[in-house]
Amino acid sequence: MSTLVYRIQTLLEKILADVPVGTNLGLWHLFLTILSGRLLTSRGALFPALTDFGLDAPAVRRADAALCYGHFQIDTLVANWKNAVQEEGRFQPHQIEGVQPVACDMTGFFRPQMQAALGKHYQSQADKALPAVSLGLIGAVGSVGTMRLALPQAIVCQDPGDLSEKALKQRTIQQAKQCVGARQAGIFDSGFKPEELLESQIGDFVVRGATNFTARRNFLPPYKGAGRHAEYGEIVRPLARTYKDKEIEATPPDATARGKVGKRRIKALIFHDLVPSESKPGGRSLRCVVILDPKYKQPLVLVTTLLVTAYALWCLYLDRWPIEQIPLCAKQMLGAVRAFVFHSQSRVRLPALSLLAGSLLSYVAASSPAVATGFWDRCARPTCGRLRRVLSGLHFSDFAAPGGELRKKESPTAHLPKGVLGHRRHKGEIAHGEPTAKAA
Repeated sequence: MSTLVYRIQTLLEKILADVPVGTNLGLWHLFLTILSGRLLTSRGALFPALTDFGLDAPAVRRADAALCYGHFQIDTLVANWKNAVQEEGRFQPHQIEGVQPVACDMTGFFRPQMQAALGKHYQSQADKALPAVSLGLIGAVGSVGTMRLALPQAIVCQDPGDLSEKALKQRTIQQAKQCVGARQAGIFDSGFKPEELLESQIGDFVVRGATNFTARRNFLPPYKGAGRHAEYGEIVRPLARTYKDKEIEATPPDATARGKVGKRRIKALIFHDLVPSESKPGGRSLRCVVILDPKYKQPLVLVTTLLVTAYALWCLYLDRWPIEQIPLCAKQMLGAVRAFVFHSQSRVRLPALSLLAGSLLSYVAASSPAVATGFWDRCARPTCGRLRRVLSGLHFSDFAAPGGELRKKESPTAHLPKGVLGHRRHKGEIAHGEPTAKAA
């Protein structure tokens, strides 16, 4: 057994440490199947993927039963994974001017043909929201060797009572509120609004604003001597815009900053002491920093509560991108972008476990010597794709038999009904586990 395989098995044992006996063995087989990329070759079909990995029929059924009916929580697996990485001491959190970034994002596993009740997630290629299983993802950003990585702090699932994207966003913000501590800042993309983050009373944050972002001063303008006194501060428009063929000028910045990155000269427009456009003065103050980079056509508008330099703010937002690596690895590298599971539990658990497997694969690849694809790969980097190619050539028999509590649960079954009498489906249910309307 190679060192890479042994290390992956050791980390999986730590992740599944709190899972009950029997279920942990089924999840063990499922994790190894996902990590080997078998979902790519089976195009998302779970049973063919498990069989192709070398599992016999009873083991395939046990893995599916663990996914659908197993008693485990995703939060427990994520916490075990976080502790296992911190124990090794290879992950070094980033710190910019004394602030550690904690990236937050939402991702969707699209199921356009599924007939069951699903939420929706926006897809830029289609330019609209499509039926999907959406998940929130929160991770601390750092480095392992030469690679930037995001260590998951929480994977937020949808509320079964409200599958809307708005409800998931609120659950993600509330979870991020618990994950963002002192000397840390939550980094959000444009899908989150500054008003929502202020209402949640989260700690410090950096969020990308729209190009037509507007705010108000956090103080009242001086009284002009006539008319009623103002209740709102003056409007601040960081960027000029056009409305009905009329140009609306931008508000002059309170300060500017300039810097040089490589051969590019960066300019920043800074606005202090702001509140949301619909808020009265007296609330928590915001800052708006507009980054003008000649490399990009559109300026970068950042809204924050931090009192750091414009360059540090820019670096903090750029550190949000490692959180995108986890869904990329899970969907594209491991093949979880397509999934043919229909049970109400499995259709949510499989994407969540795939995200955890993608994080494990990226971490093991970054903390191990780079594996070249072939003789032509002379400057190999420790990426998850190269490691997945190595694991795709392995068979279940190449892995050592798990020991300890990772075992089959020996339970008496002679008294249980067998065959069609013992089928889990009942009258009034359809194939994917959703109850049908009964005739009157």
